[in-house]
Amino acid sequence: MSDNDPTPEDFQEFLRRMMSGQGAGDIDPEALQNAFAGMDGIQFDPAMMQTIMSQLQGAFGGDAWENALRQALHIANRDGLGITDGSRSSLVDSFALADLWLGEATTISELGESPKAMTRGEWVEATLPVWKEIAGPVSTSIADALTSALDTQVPEEMRDVVQGAGKLMRGLGGSVFAAQFGQVLGNLALEVVSGGDVGIPVLPAGTAAVIPQNLTAFGDGLEIPEDQITLYLATRELAYARLYRHSKWLHLHVMAQITDFARGVTVDVDALEDVASRLDPSNPEELRAAIEGGALLPTQTEAQREALARLENLVATIDGWVDVVTAQATSRLPDGARIAEAARRRRAVGGPAEDALGALVGLKLRPRRLREASAMWQAVTDAVGIAGRDALWDYPDLMPTSEDIDDPSALIARLQASARGEQPVADEFDEALARLLDGDDFSSEQPERSDASEDEQDSDGGDGPGGDRPV
Repeated sequence: MSDNDPTPEDFQEFLRRMMSGQGAGDIDPEALQNAFAGMDGIQFDPAMMQTIMSQLQGAFGGDAWENALRQALHIANRDGLGITDGSRSSLVDSFALADLWLGEATTISELGESPKAMTRGEWVEATLPVWKEIAGPVSTSIADALTSALDTQVPEEMRDVVQGAGKLMRGLGGSVFAAQFGQVLGNLALEVVSGGDVGIPVLPAGTAAVIPQNLTAFGDGLEIPEDQITLYLATRELAYARLYRHSKWLHLHVMAQITDFARGVTVDVDALEDVASRLDPSNPEELRAAIEGGALLPTQTEAQREALARLENLVATIDGWVDVVTAQATSRLPDGARIAEAARRRRAVGGPAEDALGALVGLKLRPRRLREASAMWQAVTDAVGIAGRDALWDYPDLMPTSEDIDDPSALIARLQASARGEQPVADEFDEALARLLDGDDFSSEQPERSDASEDEQDSDGGDGPGGDRPV
């Protein structure tokens, strides 16, 4: 062996430096090739060296979410389309008229800031913080599981050599997920038409925005003048933004339901270990495909299904109100009803990017009860008027429940009684609470026992071993 030949110690030192994150960006492909040259059976060509280093440097190369943002912006801005002066002027006029119409359709006040015409790239930048909040737990789960999978794959005698490999695999898993998420977010930017289009509050409360670049695609096949479509969508977006500005607790309420769902997100360890056993750092395509297809996300838990049901009911309640208000505000539009139906179908079906997002984070939002929620809000409006309907958004405990969507008659009866100045009928809980606040002593009260229960105890001979035991 010549003095320049690599030794096992050279290889171990290389791994320690690389996997501990020390100077990963300073290692060139030739150094990597030399380090592996002494390993029997391993042959790498220079092109492969360059690819490996690109992947490794990407894993260590800064914030993965910054990389995701760059990926999303690259896709969103790739066609170079901007907002023309004509489109911007038309949207300003549409927002102004929509505000006037909404003044007749709702008592919820107008926004404190001017609505915006956003480019696709601006929408990506403005909404990324919310997407990070949603996708962060999934990214962390994948990184943790990938690190654990690596630990089970490494032989005991190699543990000291690759003791820093966990950081490498965590970085690789996080980077691959973020890159995939950036691609999905960029494609979503090519589809959305407004801030409220995806069903969750991705823009700050009180911010209304429409993406003019995507309005043409929304109207494809409808044969409806684009100015009507623009006016309808501007009205809908303003109604959505007004609601979130008025009910300042609503944004937190929705995000809390999403957090409840995300808290239960885990990774299918068996599926990930299977991928990790074949993982090639120079070509993490299999890991990328598994993430994109949702193969690493196991079946939802019961707690997740319950959280998703609560979220879907909440989103349907919000969207139902927006639908009713928008329909009333745009009643002068000749094709308003057709545009509304197209918007509902679009939400129900979803697009390719929305489906990919659901596979990526396991959260597929489909307002299955939108029509029922809209019917409930319309019934409430007919019964108690606009002001009585909108007052339900003043406090969280006034919001209609899932049962109210099923049958709004009890809700309407309560609202009508309240409008007449009648006190609501107190239930057992209300009566007990009132007595407690009045200082009543409950300690002397004994729970009632039925005669049948007493007879059963006598016939069973008390609590002896021959008697029935409670399950």
